[in-house]
Amino acid sequence: MIIDVHSHAWNFPSDFSADFIRQAERARPGHAVDFSATYEAYRTSAPEDTCTIVFGGKARLSGLWIDDQTVASYVAKDPSRLIGFLSVDPTQDGWEREMRVGCEELGLRGIKLLPMYAGFSPDDPKLEPLWQYAEGHALPVLLHMGTTFIAQAPLAFTLPRLIEPVAVKHPGVKIILAHLGHPYEGECLVTIRKHENVFADVSALHYRPWQLYNSLMLAQEYGVWHKLLFGTDFPFTTVNASIDGIRKLNDMLEGTKLPRLDVAQIEAMIHRDSLKLLGLKK
Repeated sequence: MIIDVHSHAWNFPSDFSADFIRQAERARPGHAVDFSATYEAYRTSAPEDTCTIVFGGKARLSGLWIDDQTVASYVAKDPSRLIGFLSVDPTQDGWEREMRVGCEELGLRGIKLLPMYAGFSPDDPKLEPLWQYAEGHALPVLLHMGTTFIAQAPLAFTLPRLIEPVAVKHPGVKIILAHLGHPYEGECLVTIRKHENVFADVSALHYRPWQLYNSLMLAQEYGVWHKLLFGTDFPFTTVNASIDGIRKLNDMLEGTKLPRLDVAQIEAMIHRDSLKLLGLKK
């Protein structure tokens, strides 16, 4: 079985501001911006036994807002293989009510946060009700970490170390740092090594193979392969493309004396039962 811990559901372009779409051209110069994310497209590019965590996102500062009902409706298309996460923007009034509705009425089973896109720090004391609620309702929390293409989104709020005060105060909350925190992978890896319930996903990294090779080699040297979760970041890439890209990382080392990534660990990561680790087993 494949568990994809990082995919998206939204209405494109209506859930995004014109400014966000314009700035998104920086993400992959030369590529047209099309964030269309249909479940039909997802399934055609994933093995049959793939189970998937899906979410939207809320960040007024950057110009994106996906209602949690959109995610719940997406999950309803295939509830045996989909698990939905709610989203909140803690800078906006009413976020605590939205959190309760997403969990208690819509049945969403985790929380997705966009600290830098929304303009808040994960360790802000104002978020204490969120971490208490997540702990009390056994909701994993996945945070976007690392790079962004949006000018007004502060990089200061995307450093992996910012989650440490939360992990210390709420050690029972399962936390996922997205994208290995790139380009702060080293900081991400030492953070997940310290805290039992803090993990990282490898979504949206395979198309930067040299960077990903170095990141996974660092994970290998720190002995934290077991804390890495497979994810895609669909629609930006797919399950099949992500698996293929990760499996090919050692190929570029042919003819060199560079150390190889442990193939057994790569396969273990791809097939990791992340739902069990996150307390989301169906």
